[in-house]
Amino acid sequence: MKYRIEKDTMGEVKVPEEALWGAQTERSRQNFAIGEEKMPRSLIRAIALVKAAAAKANCKLGVLAQEKRDLIVDAAAEIADGKWDDQFPLSVWQTGSGTQTNMNVNEVIAGIAERKCGKKVLHPNDDVNRSQSSNDVFPTAMHVAALVATREILPALDGLIDTLRALEKDTMDVIKCGRTHLQDATPLSFGQEVSGWRGMLEAAKNQVGNSLTGLRVLAIGGTAVGTGLNAPEGFDLAFVEEISNQLRTSFAVSDNKFYSLTAKDALVYAHGALKALACDLMKIANDVRWLASGPRCGLGEINIPQNEPGSSIMPGKVNPTQCEAVTMVAVQVMANDQAVSMGASQGNFELNVYMPVIIYNYLQSARLLKDVIASFDLHCARGITVNRDRMQSYLDQSLMLVTALNPHIGYERAAEVAKKAYRDDISLREACRELGYLSAAEYDKIVDPKKMI
Repeated sequence: MKYRIEKDTMGEVKVPEEALWGAQTERSRQNFAIGEEKMPRSLIRAIALVKAAAAKANCKLGVLAQEKRDLIVDAAAEIADGKWDDQFPLSVWQTGSGTQTNMNVNEVIAGIAERKCGKKVLHPNDDVNRSQSSNDVFPTAMHVAALVATREILPALDGLIDTLRALEKDTMDVIKCGRTHLQDATPLSFGQEVSGWRGMLEAAKNQVGNSLTGLRVLAIGGTAVGTGLNAPEGFDLAFVEEISNQLRTSFAVSDNKFYSLTAKDALVYAHGALKALACDLMKIANDVRWLASGPRCGLGEINIPQNEPGSSIMPGKVNPTQCEAVTMVAVQVMANDQAVSMGASQGNFELNVYMPVIIYNYLQSARLLKDVIASFDLHCARGITVNRDRMQSYLDQSLMLVTALNPHIGYERAAEVAKKAYRDDISLREACRELGYLSAAEYDKIVDPKKMI
């Protein structure tokens, strides 16, 4: 491999000849060869958007020439479009401030401009990083990336909600045995059961939407420790106006930069909403695979699509694989929440130094949820059908229909009826008649599953 020599404040560094990055990126690449996890591309693109907005704000305030602004904005747009993804090789496991990734973006923007102009025209620090510090750029980009990624979950979530709403409507008249504690309970309709799933997701959607408020507040303008040193007056306001225009959504300036540099509670709060969504998805997926268990030795109340062979040794076996994918993602999101929480609780004095691991886990959760919700909807939920005969059979055998007798013969006598029916393997109707509590006609008038839902 051919190399060129780049210089920084620590001296000379050999950099691969074709690389657009410079000395600081190369030092990090060599010093942190840890794991396989690289900085998420969505974060890199968020930093590029931050650089473009900063360049426009700097130009507006008269501290950056228009020619340099245009070069930075154009290069940042190419990065945001994914053109230079191979130029961001750094590990998540680096400095906790994300400084090296901030400099990676700064250097690549300068490198793109140099390639375009045939000479060095931008300085990574003096121009691309003007009025900024890694300490306010990185948390700003974290909020931008997290907001964008979280909002991308919502269309997939709406799709699954719509699917469940349609299933609910179509099956509201299908009466089945309810279950609590994994034991028989009073009846309900399958549509009512599905409405519970739908309600969970609608509530989770509202929680996710509400959690975005804190992510809209940006740390930019605080520079190194929150004082705003080396940032011109009004830079934060000009920046927020530009980034809001770029993303066509509203951001706000933090009124306490010391807080915004050191605290990561907005990310903890928003990820908590993602965790709540993961918990709901876990519950729904488990319900679906239990209800579809079988086909002959399980509950078998519903049928789900048969997407692929389920066993390398058992011919004809088909498994609830989409449900399993959902539950694995849910476990990962719950684990990520612990990492986000622990990372946010750390750091010292004016800066949190766990930012890369916080945003890595956050963005992984958001991406996984978006993808798995869409997959579950398309490959499972839309194909759910009910096994009406099996549901009716379980309903006919249910001992908990006896609950309807409580107002007529009392709780204790009703319990005696249920126990006798179970012990003697007879119907509730017959047990009630044999005990002399109600005639068959009286029983039939009282115990009607349609009246119990």
